[in-house]
Amino acid sequence: MGTDYQDARQKMVDNQVRTTDVTSHSVLKAFLTVAREDFVPAALKPLAYIDTDLQISPESAESGGRYVMEPSPLAKLLQLAEVTPEQVVLLIGCGEGYAAALLSLLAGSVVAVECDGELADSASELLSDTGYDNVAVVAGDLEKGYAAEAPYDLIFFNGSVETIPEALYAQLREGGRMVAALGSGNAAQAQIYIKEGGVVSGRAAFNLSIKPLPGFRTAEQFVF
Repeated sequence: MGTDYQDARQKMVDNQVRTTDVTSHSVLKAFLTVAREDFVPAALKPLAYIDTDLQISPESAESGGRYVMEPSPLAKLLQLAEVTPEQVVLLIGCGEGYAAALLSLLAGSVVAVECDGELADSASELLSDTGYDNVAVVAGDLEKGYAAEAPYDLIFFNGSVETIPEALYAQLREGGRMVAALGSGNAAQAQIYIKEGGVVSGRAAFNLSIKPLPGFRTAEQFVF
């Protein structure tokens, strides 16, 4: 007998998402709606709703592999972002498109940047085939964002980063928000940044452990 994905999705929300203090109705509804199994390799579909990161591309010289973020931290980050239906969102690190699909239900439109050309092509096709037509996938350097459609109401990082380039702060709209997991390795702090009077200030929200995005490395310091 095949996997009952709808039932698995409900259990994911009840047992993984709600239990980590996610109470936002719109976020919970998005997680109940988007089929996570559509955005993972075929061999991983039966595991789509376990509470872990799922690898979607292998390790390389530039990256330690790419992953679909586990549901509970992703839900907490989306709740922290407070996405509203009129917003234009820049997603940093599209992967296969799962986070982009969730954001498409929360926001007005989404620009999703992906540095891996194969992942970008796959995500664009998957999102189109599954009806998430307010998402535009752009192949490019994650650290540069996508200035052509700036400014954005929200910039959301789909993985942890060690540092945030100035180019991304510049793409944030006045009054806009940025949500990032800042840290090295798999240990990070969720940060919320707000741009007011042209100045971006941030605060820590909670600790989490998620896979890093490629790039975004802190420059090495020379010690004399």
